[in-house]
Amino acid sequence: MTDLDPFTDLLDYPMYVVTAVADGERAGCLVGFASQCSIRPARFMVWLSKENRTYRIAGRAERLAVHLLRRDQDRLARLFGGETGDCTDKFAESRWHQGPGGSLILDEAPAWFVGRVEERVDGGDHVGFRLAPEAARNVAGSRTALLTLGDTHDIASGHPAN
Repeated sequence: MTDLDPFTDLLDYPMYVVTAVADGERAGCLVGFASQCSIRPARFMVWLSKENRTYRIAGRAERLAVHLLRRDQDRLARLFGGETGDCTDKFAESRWHQGPGGSLILDEAPAWFVGRVEERVDGGDHVGFRLAPEAARNVAGSRTALLTLGDTHDIASGHPAN
């Protein structure tokens, strides 16, 4: 089997924080595998590792919230990427509010959207969640320097990265 590292080592794509709520439980994690996958209708695919708590909550969730972070939001990136919700209540350490459909919106995120889960696709060690956007906000206004994969190399993940 061929490894993609020679190809993916050149990439520096945006990182996202995905939050989920289901059955009174809440979770969130830092995600690198995500992209818009359709223009009309607008659709976005986000991939969650089967190893983390957010995946387990998202598996029962009707909606997910997807947040962009600014490059200078290292604290939030470390909280949602380096801590596991199995041990840490990440939402006790961040400011948030309830969004559309009961979703969790991080107050500090410069942009976010909430999407209804249309489909879950098993991709191996990650599951893809195809989202139909229901609400989106850009509170940053104009473009801002976003957190990318290169900004997160020194964050040890809360769960093993598959």
